[in-house]
Amino acid sequence: MILVMLGTQNNSFHRLLEEIDNLIEKGIITDEVVVQAGHTKYDSKNMKIFGLISQEELEELIKKADLVITHGGVGSIITSLKKGKKVIALPRLHKYQEHVNDHQKEIVETFNEKGYIIGVQDVKKLQEAIEKSKNFVPKNYQSNNKKMLNIIENFIDNCC
Repeated sequence: MILVMLGTQNNSFHRLLEEIDNLIEKGIITDEVVVQAGHTKYDSKNMKIFGLISQEELEELIKKADLVITHGGVGSIITSLKKGKKVIALPRLHKYQEHVNDHQKEIVETFNEKGYIIGVQDVKKLQEAIEKSKNFVPKNYQSNNKKMLNIIENFIDNCC
């Protein structure tokens, strides 16, 4: 199963869903596709689409997914990586009124360069990314929370 996560952003991300629908119609995508669409309103006979769902429901879908295709939101990417999923990410872009700026481009580029995900900057490259995902082995994601806690603890210990 392929899970498509569009997050909770209050802007549409039709561009991604249209391309996935197109790839299903062409027979490129043959897996079941489930979409957490957030506020994106999109009808498709090819995909099972939910709007906003609970965190528990989303976690269950991520667990079942063989591949996650997501917008360039850090939360969606990291949640999927922590569950050991292959991730393809495409940034929402300001020029399409999908976001207030283009910060997701940098997020996708950074995670891609580090080998955690397959980053796609052009929706027309999604087919290529899906094909690449079949043999893609993501680098194991490690959060830096412990390092940050050590820095804070050392600061507290040494300052007071």
